[in-house]
Amino acid sequence: MLSRYLIPAIAAAVVASVPPFAASQATVTDAQSYPSRPVKLIVPFPAGGTSDIMGRVIADELSKALKQPFVVENKPGAGGAIGSDLVAKAAADGYTLLLSGIGSNAVIHGFSAPKPPYDSIRDFVHISQLAAGPNVLVVHPSFPASSFKEFIAYVKANPGKVNYGQVPASSGHLTTEYLKQTAGLDIVGVPYKGGAPALSDVLGNQIPLMFTNQDAVLPHVKAGKLRPLVVTSLERNPSYPEVPTVAESGYPGFSAVSWTGLSAPKATPKPIVDKLEAAMVKAFSEASARARLESNGFVVVASRSPEFTRFVQDQIERWTQVIQTAGIKPD
Repeated sequence: MLSRYLIPAIAAAVVASVPPFAASQATVTDAQSYPSRPVKLIVPFPAGGTSDIMGRVIADELSKALKQPFVVENKPGAGGAIGSDLVAKAAADGYTLLLSGIGSNAVIHGFSAPKPPYDSIRDFVHISQLAAGPNVLVVHPSFPASSFKEFIAYVKANPGKVNYGQVPASSGHLTTEYLKQTAGLDIVGVPYKGGAPALSDVLGNQIPLMFTNQDAVLPHVKAGKLRPLVVTSLERNPSYPEVPTVAESGYPGFSAVSWTGLSAPKATPKPIVDKLEAAMVKAFSEASARARLESNGFVVVASRSPEFTRFVQDQIERWTQVIQTAGIKPD
């Protein structure tokens, strides 16, 4: 959720949480010997969730690759804005890194007000995208459409009569709005405070459908309790091999994925960025590291810094357009 991330109390908390780092930058010698002490990886969300798991996977692999502890610190609050802002203002020496992601580094910039206290392009160097996972459109088995094309036809024949589970400003909500704009659909969101209660109501047939993350619904799909109609990645997902993509179903180029990556303060020396990038790419080329993510339906990307930076910029532009067209406000 991205709500209330710039109210005065939170803004004050952000300022108070930023330690008085020295202004000096890492020297060439520092960069060559990096890392020579433990590194903090800030996960801007609570422990136990998907983002936390991703952060700990990165920390484990970088600890092994670079022979120093990479220690996860959870700094939750304000939809990821508090932890992200802490890293944006940290010393650019490679010892404070960020688990970046779609919400706190792309979607958050789409709202006209309030604005986050950092800029994802200006204030960070984006080192490597770790992984991406699609949203999945799932329906209760009783829903009168067994395919995505049947779903589109049914919704168009019944404008304003089909409801969906909507967690305001979540990836599932934004994906639904993106599809509505792309396909010209009229479906009605039923607001929920979280994904779990919305999913529970789809399972109980209180509402017929929702878009949500692939890992959240995979057990229910395997058990036959939900029917997946479409995935939102450009290519089919290995965990849903029989489920088509939106792009192949008549809407070329449609892509809406949740993603995470590794980022650092903007002025971090290039030799340090290069070392971290190389370690990420090498570590997540290994089958054992990839398997930890792929078993839950994530696609491992392990991109290089220029590619990841372009991707973040594209994501900001895409979701800003969707949010402003739909008139979505942070909850």
